[in-house]
Amino acid sequence: MDAPGDSAPNAPSSPAPSPERRRTLVRVIGVALVGLVVVASFGAKALLAPAPRESSAPGAPSRIVSLAPSITEILFALGVGDRVVGVTRFCDHPAEVTAIAKVGGYHDPSYEAIVGLRADLVVLLREHERPRAYLGELGIETLSVGNATTDDILDSIMTVGRRTGAEARARELVEDIRARLARVQERTRDLGRSRVLVSVGRSMGSGSLKDVYVAGRGTLYDEAILLAGGENACSVGGATYPKLSAEGVLRIDPDVIVDLAADVKTAGLTEEQVIADWRSIPGARAVREGRVHVISEVYAVRPGPRFVSLVEDLARILHPGVDWGRE
Repeated sequence: MDAPGDSAPNAPSSPAPSPERRRTLVRVIGVALVGLVVVASFGAKALLAPAPRESSAPGAPSRIVSLAPSITEILFALGVGDRVVGVTRFCDHPAEVTAIAKVGGYHDPSYEAIVGLRADLVVLLREHERPRAYLGELGIETLSVGNATTDDILDSIMTVGRRTGAEARARELVEDIRARLARVQERTRDLGRSRVLVSVGRSMGSGSLKDVYVAGRGTLYDEAILLAGGENACSVGGATYPKLSAEGVLRIDPDVIVDLAADVKTAGLTEEQVIADWRSIPGARAVREGRVHVISEVYAVRPGPRFVSLVEDLARILHPGVDWGRE
């Protein structure tokens, strides 16, 4: 099942369409090229949307489709959101994205929808191997970007900026993110490092804990903890996102627990109810000392340009004595 944010690295790719479906799509492309009406099977409007205004840079794409929420956020942060004609059903930021045509999800992109939208560029993740190959067969240009590390995110911003003619804005955005990260590191450099356990997924609101997926070493969240002036408490085996029981959490016994609960509102829960689950293990140091925190902002699980906000949130949690309001 797709998550509110981008899927984890190494997620399975979507299956390639059948030969018959391929032939159908090629015919649809031919129709689109001569300007005829395309009726897509995903239920979009029968008439194609009018082409957006001319691109500001020669050769820059004018009809862009995004296959991940983080990519959509990059495109809008670069100021080219007016050229985005298709997004996934999980893309929800900024608000105007909700009015853009949907082209399926992370694992099940609709090729008919992409063709029907006359996309001249599809921006996708490195893990989208099959969609990239198939879209290439259809003659649709693709651009692959990564999001597994902070450097990946910054490189993706620059890559998309160059391809869309927004390189100057991309450079400004990257410089701003780097400056914010440097500010956090400067203010936490000489402070103690708490051992932090970051929960990235579990059943919430039951009053108990089981099957808690946590961020292991080598993950983007591991990097975020270090950038925020903490230490990842989880070093269980070689799994990137190991599953822990309540007993497993007690064995690790972190100083601080941070629960990334971006779906808390859609689940009809409050942050207090999320924290109440952790109180079922009162012997844990973080629970005993009142150092269980919930971050319910969607950017916490979205490896895009707003990821720096998660690092800042973690820094405030780990180092509450720092005056974070002063520049």
